[in-house]
Amino acid sequence: VQLVESGGGLVQAGGSLRLSCAASGIIYSINDMAWYRQAPGKQRELVAACTSGGSTNYADSVKGRFTISRDNAKNTVYLQMNSLKPEDTAVYYCNADILWGTSRVYENSRVYENDYWGQGTQVTVSS
Repeated sequence: VQLVESGGGLVQAGGSLRLSCAASGIIYSINDMAWYRQAPGKQRELVAACTSGGSTNYADSVKGRFTISRDNAKNTVYLQMNSLKPEDTAVYYCNADILWGTSRVYENSRVYENDYWGQGTQVTVSS
């Protein structure tokens, strides 16, 4: 199983970016999916999370500006970031709780549940 992120980059303050994170492998289901970020010299922090049923929660610092969504058919989670601020500059990581197996035929498979992280994508907001 692998999580691959895309969509980071450099943007001016007030601009927008959309991050994507796609999970691949023999995946039966994905429970919670989330975005975290880590700025230089700071601890990694939760930005937004989304359950498989669509319930969401956000860090106070991004409420009203960021929106998390997911496409369960594509095993993908998105983070729409609007009204970006310089303090949003960080490496953004995707996280997912994934039920996966060793065979595409569930009855023949060994089934596991693990927490996975993406490689991270840099978001830089200039003032």
